[in-house]
Amino acid sequence: MSIAAPAQAQTLWTWSPTGSVAGAGAGADPRWVWDEEADPLVASLIERGDVPQVNALLRTWKKNGQPLPDGLPADLRDFMERARQLPSWADPAKLDLAVKFNEKRGLYLGVLYGLASGMMSTVIPKEALAVYYSQGGADMKDRISKTAKLGYDIGAVNAYKPDGEMIVTAVKTRLVHAAVRHLLPQSPYWTPVAEEDIPISQADIMVTWHSLPTTVMRKLTDWKVPIPAAESAAFLHSWQVGAHMLGVEDEYIPNSWAEANSQAEQVLDPILRPTPEGIKLADILLNLGAPIDAGILSAPILGAFTRFMLGDEIANWLKIPRELIWDPLLKTAWGPFIAVREGLLPFPLAPKAYWLFDEFLRKAALLFLSEAKPISIEIPLTNRPATSHG
Repeated sequence: MSIAAPAQAQTLWTWSPTGSVAGAGAGADPRWVWDEEADPLVASLIERGDVPQVNALLRTWKKNGQPLPDGLPADLRDFMERARQLPSWADPAKLDLAVKFNEKRGLYLGVLYGLASGMMSTVIPKEALAVYYSQGGADMKDRISKTAKLGYDIGAVNAYKPDGEMIVTAVKTRLVHAAVRHLLPQSPYWTPVAEEDIPISQADIMVTWHSLPTTVMRKLTDWKVPIPAAESAAFLHSWQVGAHMLGVEDEYIPNSWAEANSQAEQVLDPILRPTPEGIKLADILLNLGAPIDAGILSAPILGAFTRFMLGDEIANWLKIPRELIWDPLLKTAWGPFIAVREGLLPFPLAPKAYWLFDEFLRKAALLFLSEAKPISIEIPLTNRPATSHG
């Protein structure tokens, strides 16, 4: 706790709601705001014993435009009908343009969501602890597949359209978050190490949000990937709508990349640090590629990419070893590789490393944004079992 205290002090909320999509707001510190609609509802579902029936029914609800299944409890149905509505400020033209952005940058996005955002989550202390001690921590492959589904769904051609799945994914995730808020405070393992009494505040969701689109755009900018301003704004808009659909109050959702970066500088950058739980999660993530390896996604390469994307400090926190071949190769060849890929440099004399990078991008996109198996996001009834605390 002595380590946690200064980190918390740094995150005093001063970001102004005038920079939000709402343009105004009370300015309340989002660390003490949760989900006033979903939380009591899901706690009631758990206490009433309704969750197994609800999960069984919701397995059939897959597409945004699909009617809710018959048989849901009335209070849950009423909530979900409200929660599935896009905000009034959602712009269909921008959401369509975001699809073009995702199509052009799909290979980059796969590796960025997986390694920049996914690995960063292991050094976000509250998130690492909440993931590790909740039910999802016991099966990280399943947990990661569900997180990757959100990244896949938000980038799909029909993300928010009736035949898409992003709205369904967001509403189900909102229900899961509410369940975790009810269950984790009952965990004898989470409670002694947690900095807060209730997990997944509005601030926590926005910290995770910044580990996704804000971090992705920072990296694409660092790599000098040329992105038209309209496409950049459209990509942001798709994630602004996503935050709203996850239950974030509009006054906390930044209205521009400049505002997103200013908020991230306050709430994300200063709080990153290692935890024993996060180090274990990172180790699991680095070994996710083993079953489909084909010699290109082995842990050393994933580790080298993590070091390259997140820097030496975070890589050292996560005990990722240095790689004699891949570390220097990424430093010297990645910039020219991006330039060749983007048509800024001629291709004929591209070294063999470029082909390796391209193959890595394809495999990583497949791994982190795969639709290979049906993924069902379900309301949990328990925390991580005691027997799995390795």
